[in-house]
Amino acid sequence: MTNPDHRIPFNWPHMTGKELQHIAEAHSNGSLAGDGPFTKRCHGWLEARTGCKKALLTHSCTAALEMAALLLDIEPGDEVIMPSYTFVSTANAFVLRGGVPVFVDIRGDTLNLDERLIESAITGRTRAIVPVHYAGVACEMDAIMQIAGRHRLHVVEDAAQGVMAAYKGRALGSIGDLGAYSFHETKNVISGEGGALLVNAPEFATRAEIIREKGTDRSRFFRGEVDKYTWQEAGSSFLPGELIAAFLWAQLEEAQRITEDRLLSWRRYHELLEPLEADGILRRPIVPGECQHNGHMYYVLLAQHIDRQQVLDEFRRNNIGSVFHYVPLHSSPAGMKYGRAHGALDVTNRQSERLVRLPLWVGLSEEQQNRVVSVLRRAAS
Repeated sequence: MTNPDHRIPFNWPHMTGKELQHIAEAHSNGSLAGDGPFTKRCHGWLEARTGCKKALLTHSCTAALEMAALLLDIEPGDEVIMPSYTFVSTANAFVLRGGVPVFVDIRGDTLNLDERLIESAITGRTRAIVPVHYAGVACEMDAIMQIAGRHRLHVVEDAAQGVMAAYKGRALGSIGDLGAYSFHETKNVISGEGGALLVNAPEFATRAEIIREKGTDRSRFFRGEVDKYTWQEAGSSFLPGELIAAFLWAQLEEAQRITEDRLLSWRRYHELLEPLEADGILRRPIVPGECQHNGHMYYVLLAQHIDRQQVLDEFRRNNIGSVFHYVPLHSSPAGMKYGRAHGALDVTNRQSERLVRLPLWVGLSEEQQNRVVSVLRRAAS
């Protein structure tokens, strides 16, 4: 990219070079609606890469989570355990069905749902656990799946940030009953807007197709399995158009290279920031040994005595894009209205006020990273 004002944006959407070619091919095929040839290629790639029973492209990760709530038959009053430290879609998908998010605290190291606190949050109304793999670093899925098994609960992985990441060698999104991916422009593999539902529990596969196709068995009709398609149950139009799938296919073809490039930048930040951690200025991300992350983001947790807004202002003055991440849902107006907090959520409150995300995108140069770290050092001193 050209950068005449030497600005370092927080994110810069990466193009592999084949996107427009694939879009032109989709038009030449005369197939612009959903579930065309490029959609099928994407489905095949996701199924092969993750080992899921069925992959279905959606128009967003939000849509994939909403499909999950429909598949689980969430009803008013049903409780769903999740972290408060997550994007609003994690909760919204279940609130739309009348579900009650039960917010549980996060771990201090990975900022993921604290698996040690889940069991005490379970009640007779609990229906599901929704672990969120923050920054593409896996939750402790073995423990979570064991808890779910003991209490006969479903597990929906919010793996919005987890494409090309794994837990003990298993792709994120492929471990629970259902998984949700995001291909938003801020993610590693992108289509502008977009997502996918990974169906791992076989009993959900047929219904997932029906719900995604407005509640009809249209997919079975086009495969020749029925002689007409009809309305089967409540659903909506969750599939993306073929142009989105064509763009996404160009990204999936290069997913390994994209991941390697981001991991290189992630490791460079990690090395550059080691002295600042040693000086007590910040804490770097922690990645447990069983987690294979994807370099989705690099964040730092500032020391308590450092004014985060002062750091963000200094970045802005130096034309560097930087943001913090999330206002906890349990303290938001909608979170207080629709959900409830289990416990004090002290770690969520503390870490959310200290976190700063640094620029990270394919093509970020070593010189740019040096500049980011230099400004951070100056702002935090």
